[in-house]
Amino acid sequence: MGFRRHRWKMLLAAAALAAAAAGPPASAQPGPDLYQATVIVTGKDARSRPIGFAEALRKVLVNLTGEPRLHDDARVSAMAARAGAAVASFSYIDRMAGRPVHDEQGTRDRPFNLTVKFVPARVDKMLGDLGQHAWTGARPVVVPVLAVAIGPTSYRLSAETQHGTEQRASFADMARDFDLTVRFPSEADFAAWGVGTTGFPAPPAATAPNEARVAGTLRFDESLPGWVGSWRWRWHGSDYAWRTKGVSFDEAFRDICRGVLRVASGHGAPD
Repeated sequence: MGFRRHRWKMLLAAAALAAAAAGPPASAQPGPDLYQATVIVTGKDARSRPIGFAEALRKVLVNLTGEPRLHDDARVSAMAARAGAAVASFSYIDRMAGRPVHDEQGTRDRPFNLTVKFVPARVDKMLGDLGQHAWTGARPVVVPVLAVAIGPTSYRLSAETQHGTEQRASFADMARDFDLTVRFPSEADFAAWGVGTTGFPAPPAATAPNEARVAGTLRFDESLPGWVGSWRWRWHGSDYAWRTKGVSFDEAFRDICRGVLRVASGHGAPD
């Protein structure tokens, strides 16, 4: 009886190893959260709703596939014009909730977060029409290794620096917009990697397979005016470099996230 029990345990262990080696089933589906998106609209009546539905669908198609170029694709524009037909449900949250209404708010509509949930089958049909498929791979954690300069002030965008409080919040928002997460290095991390406050930092090696350590500089140029960003990233043995200029720091961080999303999902180099 003991021999049979031992042999049965060995068979179960072998089956578990085989299943692990085979990886996830071919029918693996993305989570339901990827079929919904939140956008900011003015007012909560039907006037702004079609625009909100359209932008939410663009975000869903980008995040499901990992292809940022779909946002401005003419085919997606046509689909977005009929986005309402694919909506399963929607809800609003007042962005100014808890604030008393004053005269200015009484004459203008208030801003709302509009969360739109789409019917997965209808969105999947759109993906097929676009020649795309849902990206079910692990989403990378973005680790920005950035030296920032504005006027005479230079600093590293660490988790502790007071100079970067608003920029950290902005980066986290931009990453969330692409269904990514961000981890800011500590000052100790920067010191260990030899990153100063000036010069282009060398991209440090990632310590986890899903960690995207993007190194770069972010400098405010008064002549534009706007921020100038240059980024470098090494991912699975390949090097990538891209830049942006004349933008807000929100858009600079969005540019990093777009690049990470496109590369990690297998769609090619950043734009």
